[in-house]
Amino acid sequence: DLANNYGPPYGSAEANFGRLIASDFAPYRDELFISTKAGWDMWPGPYGEFGSRKYLLASLDQSLERLGLDYVDVFYSHRFDPDTPLEETMGALDTAVRSGRALYAGISSYSPERTVEAAGILRGMGTRLFIHQPSYSMLNRWIESGLLDTLGEIGAGCIAFSPLAQGMLTSKYLDGVPAESRMARDTSLSPELLTEQNLRHIRMLNALAGRRGQTLAQLALAWALRDERVSSVLVGASSVAQLEDNVNALQRLDFTDDELVEIDRDAVDGGINLWRDSSSS
Repeated sequence: DLANNYGPPYGSAEANFGRLIASDFAPYRDELFISTKAGWDMWPGPYGEFGSRKYLLASLDQSLERLGLDYVDVFYSHRFDPDTPLEETMGALDTAVRSGRALYAGISSYSPERTVEAAGILRGMGTRLFIHQPSYSMLNRWIESGLLDTLGEIGAGCIAFSPLAQGMLTSKYLDGVPAESRMARDTSLSPELLTEQNLRHIRMLNALAGRRGQTLAQLALAWALRDERVSSVLVGASSVAQLEDNVNALQRLDFTDDELVEIDRDAVDGGINLWRDSSSS
């Protein structure tokens, strides 16, 4: 899962992955599901962000060049553009699919209402809205108030990003902020989010995870996957051990009713939905 401006610097995530494809993964391209997005700022000027046809298609071409690929499996509109007609944005996704540069069209961080509109526009063009990528975690449950129902009704998938609340739903911050952590070195996750209230909830969830024989991260991932309308979740790992820990969440996906009630007491809004403006438009 990539985007044009993932880095830093912008474009470097795609370029690095492109080098890995060329050196190691090329024989497995038909088994890999690769996606990228455009919508956030990428270059200066009026066509360097949001959802114009010019920006989306130019960005996709540049992404494919950085990746060294002929196509991606999914191309996403990374956020809703309040100033560009939705017909233009969805038309660009339709063109990406029809031209063979993407197999499927997706959107990210759209409100339920805009999701319905986007799906209808694409349907009228003969292209399916394949998937929506929203933020979702125990500390950020906004999709439960309408988006999941919407996706079920229109038949689109849901792949959740930040299911570990940018690392807050791991054991990393239970006893403070480690010097090497994202919170210590990356402005995208403010230490101000690590409030006593959030920590109290996180520690209660960690205790439940221990009683289930899971790590906190495994509990958080299994919980996010408990709803069949959530097709998958996205995880980022900085080590093989982290990756293996995340994958092992699949060993225990069941929850008792009592466990879900207990989780609901502590799975409350933690103020970490950094993408709220886009999904409320």
